[in-house]
Parts: sequence; structure tokens; C-alpha cells
Amino acid sequence: MSQSTSHNTSPSTSPSTSPGTVDTPAHPEHPALAAYGWDAGWQAEFLRATADPATAGPDPLPGRVVRVDRGQCDLVTPAGTLRADTEYVVPRDPMRVVCTGDWAVVDATGTPPYVRTLLPRRTAFVRSTSSKRSEGQVLAANVDHALIAVSLDAELDLGRIERFVSLAWSSGAQPLLALTKADLVPDETTVAHLVADAETSAPGVRVLPVSARTGAGLDPLATVLAGGTTALLGQSGAGKSSLANALLGHRTQRVQTIRDQDGKGRHTTTTRNLLPLAAERGGGVLIDTPGLRGVGLWDAEEGLGQAFSEIEELAADCRFQDCAHQAEPGCAVLAAVESGALPERRLHSYRKLLRENTRLAARTDARLRAQQRKLFKQRQELGRHLGERKRGPRRKA
Repeated sequence: MSQSTSHNTSPSTSPSTSPGTVDTPAHPEHPALAAYGWDAGWQAEFLRATADPATAGPDPLPGRVVRVDRGQCDLVTPAGTLRADTEYVVPRDPMRVVCTGDWAVVDATGTPPYVRTLLPRRTAFVRSTSSKRSEGQVLAANVDHALIAVSLDAELDLGRIERFVSLAWSSGAQPLLALTKADLVPDETTVAHLVADAETSAPGVRVLPVSARTGAGLDPLATVLAGGTTALLGQSGAGKSSLANALLGHRTQRVQTIRDQDGKGRHTTTTRNLLPLAAERGGGVLIDTPGLRGVGLWDAEEGLGQAFSEIEELAADCRFQDCAHQAEPGCAVLAAVESGALPERRLHSYRKLLRENTRLAARTDARLRAQQRKLFKQRQELGRHLGERKRGPRRKA
């Protein structure tokens, strides 16, 4: 996804490590940070950021943000966990505010300590805010895996899965689907069908049924997450807190029951916290996020292409390069729907999310708005033309 490249708080991808990878070796300079994801790539970024003593301070420390709260943040550093002020890194751009998962340069000599600058982000999970100001909200930074929790206690919402997966791909992280509360499904055959449905809605994404109560599925999930940074995402009531406790190896997150009157979950987790995963399960860190009732797309065109990869592949065979897959002749996507090779629901979902993403982008881009109006008029004209061809020429009175 497109990100700013400003040095102070740039979330752009670091050249030393590809997004979604966790195999960069830890750097011996700060071994205490290795468990939190410190590696040779971050060490190189830290040295670049602290090359000027006037900017970095007399004795700068690297630190990873584990929690942000009211203008301050908690960071784990070689000197232990510090509470630092973020006053010096408060940008006007909400996409560049300090976020859980960020790596930072910390001046520990101040009272209180304060964050000097942020190291460039490798990945960032971003959603649009619920406001009408067309702003993005960074939920987690420098994430290797976006673990999406979906409860089997209710009917699978395939459209919501597609939305989460699109955002996860756009972040640069590798999405994973955890079908939680699998112990509530009566038989393995039903579980297998539900997994297959989820896999159809998330091509290229691993789907794992898990149960925090019985422990089923936790070992293979922990193996995938071992050693990296994982952001745990999902709706309230999806069993995120129970899953987090199981992966952490101890009861850290409070668990609440589903509301009886509407089946919705309560907000158990209210802040984004970065927590070490159980060492016996392979280690790594987990960013547990609050339950998300609304998940708006943000700059998700690339993620949509990956989430609906089969449609993108079919579109390459359409007669027209700018085919909208509506009523155009020679549309390979519509032909696949008619033959049953592509579920019609998938195409409807793709259109809906693509429209939402384009509409949001057009709010702040005048040129794109003009292009959208022109395209709309062209499609209107094409629709009239096809309608006339179908009805035949009008007879003169």
C-alpha cells in the first residue's frame, strides 16, 4: 500500500527485510530485544536514524512500542520497559502517529524519557476511520502475520472475511484465518465444510480451526506464528481474548461472554498491547487489538487484487482491458459466473469492496473524481447502446 517516506515516522518498507518475513537474524547489539523482533535490519535503520548526535541525543536507545496511551507510550528497551513522552513525534498526518508495534529511537535521559523519532515501518495495518474526514487509522505496525479471528459460534460472514483479508494483504503482512470456537461445531465433517467455505473466500490464505477451550489446532497455529509479530484482529465476540490467552500461555486478556439479546460480543480488549508469546510455542509477539465492529477499507486496491485473485486472473482474458464485468461482451469473468466456475456472490463482493475503496480514494483526489465521473458516463452510454441492440432499432411512427 502507498505510504509516506518521511524519515521521522515513515511507514515505508525497509529494504533489509521483505514484508511478511521473520527470518532476518537477530543482531547481537541488543540481544534483549531479539524476543520482540529486533534484527540486523532494524539495527541498520537505528544506526541511520542516530547518525546525527544533535538529532538523536547523547545516548539514544532503540525501543519497541508495546502500548500507546494519552500522548505517552510504553516501550521495551535494552534498559527495560520505559514510559516515554511522544510530544516530539506528533505529526498532523494521522497515518504517522505512534502506534503499537513501532520501533523508535528513545532519549532515556529526559524526565520523562521521550521518543526522538520512529524507524521506517515495514508494514502497517490500516483501516479508514468512522469519521467523514477520509482519514486512515493505523491499528498495528511492523506486523508479519495478520491473524483474523472468526467465530464458528455463528454463521460464517464470508463478506466480512473478504474485507479483513483485503486489508491484511494491503498491509504487507501475511493473512491467516483462525476459525475459533471449533469445539462448538458438532462434527468434523461440518468443520471441514466451514474451512472449505472460508478457503474459497480467502484464496492463498491458510485457514485453521482452533479451540482455546480444548487446545485443538493451537500447536499448528503457533508453529506458523513462531518468532514473528502477529496482529490479532476480529469482531467483538470472535473469541480473540481466549485465543490470545492460549497463545500467550497464561491468562492475560480478560474474557467476557456474548450478549444474550443480540449475540454480539462485548469489548474485552480496549487498547492495543504488544505481548510476548509463549516461549514453549516458539516465541514471537502478539498485538491484541480491540474488537472491530466496523472495518472500512483504506488504500486497499492491491489487497483486493490478492483477496480476489481468481477474478483478477479471469479479467486478463476479458475482451476489453477496462472491462467492469457488468454487461460487456466478451467478459471472461461473467462467463465464469454463468458456467458456475466463479460463485456469483464472490463477484458481487468484489464489486462492492472495489466501489467502496474507489469512493474513499476519490474523496481526497480531485483528478480521480473527474475520472470516475467520466467512466460513469461511458458506462451509462455503453448500457444504453447494449439495450438498444437488444431491443432492436426503433420503428418510425
